[in-house]
Amino acid sequence: MTHPPQTPSDDADDVAPSAQRHPGTVVEVFLVFLRLGLTSFGGPVAHLAYFREAFVTRRRWLTEKAYADLVALCQFLPGPASSQVGMALGLQRAGYAGMAAAWFAFTLPSVLLLVAFAFWVQNAGDLAEAGWIQGLKAAAVAVVAHAVIGMARALTPDAPRASIAAGAMVFVLLVPHPFVQVAAILAAGLAGALWLRAPESGPGRQDAFTVRVSRRVSVTALILFLGLLLALPLLAALSGSAWASAADSFYRAGALVFGGGHVVLPLLQSETVPQLVDAEVFLAGYGAAQAVPGPLFTFAGFLGASGGAGVSGLAGAGLAVAAIFLPAALLVLAAVPFWERLRSNPRAQRVLLGVNAGVVGILAAALYTPVFTVGVLEVGTTALVLAVLAFVALNSWRAPAWAVVIAAGLLGWAVL
Repeated sequence: MTHPPQTPSDDADDVAPSAQRHPGTVVEVFLVFLRLGLTSFGGPVAHLAYFREAFVTRRRWLTEKAYADLVALCQFLPGPASSQVGMALGLQRAGYAGMAAAWFAFTLPSVLLLVAFAFWVQNAGDLAEAGWIQGLKAAAVAVVAHAVIGMARALTPDAPRASIAAGAMVFVLLVPHPFVQVAAILAAGLAGALWLRAPESGPGRQDAFTVRVSRRVSVTALILFLGLLLALPLLAALSGSAWASAADSFYRAGALVFGGGHVVLPLLQSETVPQLVDAEVFLAGYGAAQAVPGPLFTFAGFLGASGGAGVSGLAGAGLAVAAIFLPAALLVLAAVPFWERLRSNPRAQRVLLGVNAGVVGILAAALYTPVFTVGVLEVGTTALVLAVLAFVALNSWRAPAWAVVIAAGLLGWAVL
């Protein structure tokens, strides 16, 4: 027996996770994301793989199709895609407080590590070639490969969708540009509309990523996002405040960068060197950022803590981290209701089937570069052995991803 989808009330300010049968608690969300924040090495693509393992495979908070829809949405939005996926998952599981808990827990470990490193940067060595770092990169190869295979089985089961995924992968690999992922998703959606056939029954309610956000909250979030983007430069120019200028720089970096991860680094460099830090400090922080788990956007915490011109220390780190992640949170709140309505529209089902296949292709491209090229090719045969062992542990022995990551780091420290 099926039930018609419920329409969110425009006056309701609560979040009702209607796509799940057993809503969770804020504490549950915080603890799960804290463990991910401590163990999710490998960058944004690897984070999406860790999330899939944690929330689709193990805890079954949502289905494979719902997760792919959510990933597709966050790929469309500017900002850190993996962090936005985490925010949306926390929002669905435990409401607005769950959204905040997911973000805070996932980012806290790397922020603390990078802020500590900022105070220690003068005496720090080069961490990029450390054996345990190489082991963690090898583990990321296994985690991403495991995710790509699992998603391909569910989302590209036939020749047309497999072809769309392959096309998206080729496009992303041959045209290395920050906006190419968005273009690939748009092309995959167009191919789905023209080529694919939606299921006769349509995607079930259990397959949709559904969370109830009021129209008032959604519109307010969008107004705040645009308002701050326009107001902060004016505030910085009129006040001459170093704090306002830093807030403007970090907010703009979080609001205007598509793709997240390493894509944000050129913009951060242009905004902070030499205005906030010198080039040597920036490069030292970039090296350390590769060694910590969690989102690369927490590099802003290092820059804020080690900055000059009156912005530094814990307060500077807090300002930088809050400013760079705030656009991501506002965009999630603004976009989720729209995505839910689009997802339930029968005419959009074929487009979303193509988009889901495109997501698989994009992840497959990322598996090759930068995950495999950096994690294996730049290291050598030993890293390939570690990656194969980690993949077998994940795929055949069903070992948890966090345990595989820790074991790979220890093995890398011992043999690399």
